[in-house]
Amino acid sequence: MKTPCKILMLYEAGFKAKQIYIDQVPKLSKGFMRLGHDVRQISYTGTMSQISPFKSRKINHRFYKEKTDEVVVEYAKQYNPDFIFIGFARGLDKGTIQKIRDKVPTAILFGWDGDPWPENNDGRIELGSALDILFATNNGSFIEQYKQAGAKKCLFMPNLIDPDNDHRYQVDARWQSNLLWTGKIQHQAGIDAGETSRQNLLRIFSLQEGCKIYGCLEFPQIGGLDYLHAISGSKIGLSINAINTVPLYHSDRFTHYSACGTMVLAKRVPDTELLMQDKKHVCYFDSDEECLDLTKWYLLHEDARMKIANEGMQYCHDTYNSVQIAKYMCEVFERGQYEAPWGSFS
Repeated sequence: MKTPCKILMLYEAGFKAKQIYIDQVPKLSKGFMRLGHDVRQISYTGTMSQISPFKSRKINHRFYKEKTDEVVVEYAKQYNPDFIFIGFARGLDKGTIQKIRDKVPTAILFGWDGDPWPENNDGRIELGSALDILFATNNGSFIEQYKQAGAKKCLFMPNLIDPDNDHRYQVDARWQSNLLWTGKIQHQAGIDAGETSRQNLLRIFSLQEGCKIYGCLEFPQIGGLDYLHAISGSKIGLSINAINTVPLYHSDRFTHYSACGTMVLAKRVPDTELLMQDKKHVCYFDSDEECLDLTKWYLLHEDARMKIANEGMQYCHDTYNSVQIAKYMCEVFERGQYEAPWGSFS
């Protein structure tokens, strides 16, 4: 693939301080830039907000979408990129995609879906299937939904991290804990799928001294630099997906926690050791009882816990950094496939 390529990132840029270190697109953009490519970022919803004098999302989408499309498409036309990243921004739909193709017919359009159950997001499958390439941190039946809807190419790609920011910080006592959880207690789709580990274990851990929970069970949310500090100060980071039967699929907790230097205790999913090895980079459990037993054991064996935490952090930095993930995507752009430690995908 030639260098530099021109890559336009069109997505829903967030302005919430709590989201600053979990937004994947700036990290991916950095990866492409460090490979030598020219990258421009434009926020679809931010453009709409600039055009409209109203704060109402409903009014904006009804009366200002056409103008937003016009502005965004003209930007794309003048930049004339080789590749256009399409984020799942509110209001950006299949019609927007067609307008972009009409004005920039040679550009390859690609996207990245980071959520399970894409059918629960209005227009998600329709939009994703209209792209030339869709990468997805979800896998299995979720990817099959895109393929059945006509997606040209849909491939698994794990969550990325940015070692410049996602690393272990030196923190004071207020951020130190034995075990950490951040996020919802469960998603409705997970409940419908019969997943109960999150609810069961979080209720148990919430009663234990030294365990810190954020974002559920009436505990406050956490974000921004506080999020990274909380991970850095915890001995064990608990990672349980909303669904744990999908091969290779983990939420971004899996890589965030490991990258920031806590020992990850994760619910096992099929093929998960292709991502990180058990008792070397992370520690996996199969049942609620095993999770509780492993937590007790590692809190009593600091050297063993720290060894996994350190090796996991280094492996995560080496394997899932934004430059490496961007390289895999460029392989797909050039050859239609990529090969990684977790498999070959085409």
